[in-house]
Amino acid sequence: MDNRPIGFLDSGVGGLTVVRELMRQLPHEEIVYIGDSARAPYGPRPAEQIREYTWQLVDFLLTKDVKMIVIACNTATAVAWEEIKEKLDIPVLGVVLPGSSAAIKTTSTDRIGVIATPMTVRSDIYRQKIVDLAPQMQVETLACPKFVPLVESNQMTSSVAKKVVYESLSPLVGQVDTLILGCTHYPLLRSIIQNVMGSEVKLIDSGAETIRDVSVLLNYFQLNHSRDTVITADHHFYATAGVAGFKEIAESWLGQDLNVEHVRL
Repeated sequence: MDNRPIGFLDSGVGGLTVVRELMRQLPHEEIVYIGDSARAPYGPRPAEQIREYTWQLVDFLLTKDVKMIVIACNTATAVAWEEIKEKLDIPVLGVVLPGSSAAIKTTSTDRIGVIATPMTVRSDIYRQKIVDLAPQMQVETLACPKFVPLVESNQMTSSVAKKVVYESLSPLVGQVDTLILGCTHYPLLRSIIQNVMGSEVKLIDSGAETIRDVSVLLNYFQLNHSRDTVITADHHFYATAGVAGFKEIAESWLGQDLNVEHVRL
């Protein structure tokens, strides 16, 4: 047993979609989450800057004595995951490989779409992972740079969001049977994305898939939190920008009152 928390990092609120899945699947585990809302979105930034920011978030989580780190950000995973997991002596998970594996299992026509930030698309990491695992797959990638700002400004259900999603996804409509939401912010727009793509298209939430891997690693390394049901999991959330906006989205998405603190990196 290991009662230390699991660390999550993201460019903003998107990683909360991964946290929600952890709370559902592994309710005994404690969470330390940091969202870098002050510098979101990461997608349009140069790789070196993303690497620097990601390491700052990792270093912050290490001060909280976490037993595992989940890079709950596809852009940061694409740029920095390999380097970080090599240098740390605790497990470090990214969100790309679990999403890729799930899409391969789900597709019936071998036509997979990936929507992501510009940097994740430029890195070509999803197409590479998918084709490595299943060379026959046809992968279409599409950058959707307007999606993260919509989520970070809490406009997920607005008419603007519907218009932006419709216009952004039009090149993929009718082209794929499975679509990877290759940014952890995108599940917050899931209902609109599903509506635009059509009910027959299966959406893959990379973050949710990642928690299955978290569970496997916790068991393998015997890092599971003790299942003392008397103690409520003690979660800690940190944001680098205004706490109020982060807290509003987080509480709505996670369905509980949260303690959110501001942190300056």
